[in-house]
Amino acid sequence: MRVPDAKLAEVWDRGFTVVEGFLDRETLAAAQGGMWDIYPTPEAYFADPSAHPKFARSQFAGLRFFPYANAALDALPVHPDLIDAAERFLTSTDIEIYKIELWAKYAGAINYDQMHHRDFGNHTLVVPRLDGVHTQMTTFILLSDVTELDGPTKLVPLEHTRDLPLHPRQLPMGELFDKEVAATAPAGSLMIYKTDVFHRGSDFRAPGRSRFAMLVDFTQRGWRWNGKMSWPDHAEKRGFVEAMVRMTPRQRDLFGWPPVGSEYWTPQTIRDVALRYPGMDMTPYEEGVATHATAP
Repeated sequence: MRVPDAKLAEVWDRGFTVVEGFLDRETLAAAQGGMWDIYPTPEAYFADPSAHPKFARSQFAGLRFFPYANAALDALPVHPDLIDAAERFLTSTDIEIYKIELWAKYAGAINYDQMHHRDFGNHTLVVPRLDGVHTQMTTFILLSDVTELDGPTKLVPLEHTRDLPLHPRQLPMGELFDKEVAATAPAGSLMIYKTDVFHRGSDFRAPGRSRFAMLVDFTQRGWRWNGKMSWPDHAEKRGFVEAMVRMTPRQRDLFGWPPVGSEYWTPQTIRDVALRYPGMDMTPYEEGVATHATAP
């Protein structure tokens, strides 16, 4: 579904918002099915947690980075309604995806409680401007129902923190817990928040619970002090070729791919990129070269 303007306005006013029903049932079900190629199902995990010791290594042991070698999961970060929301929130079409993470948590694997912190620490070299310039949009796409029992993200509305300096970006454990709001919502919901908002992960409050989400973050292109992942560093991972082949030129552009009409494209680069990415429709890039060649 298209994210309402009022929800995007709430991010600026409150610091975050939750959009229920963002994914349609078919898209959600396909993505959920794809997760079990990567993670144990909750039933399998809780049948024998000792068989999956890696999830006990740290709170972040359940993170997996793009690509996922699964068409349904690889399509989520470039969902048209997510791109549309990012363009409107960032007030630009010249945007890029700078982080994609899939995150699984299982009750009892480890204590997931965190102190309140602001995410900009590893999203930018500096600090966010609070006037909307050079901003970033961070999101969670919930792939499982999240109730108070399921370790929801807890966020502090900006009304309680507007007068606090941006540094330090972490608070002592327990501070502002009385002001936080739990981001509970059914599977398929979208949470959007800003990198200057205090928030934290919380622990499960009942055994046998699990939580799954995809995190996709956007920024305006060109601000070299912002970012987190270098996509060329992931380009040789299993499934990357297939993911790029399935995308449209606009969707590839979000990863820094040369756009149609770029001077990068020549008969040689079109030929050799087609060899590296078998099955990719190079027609738009060929037409861009032809148009560029005939331009006065």
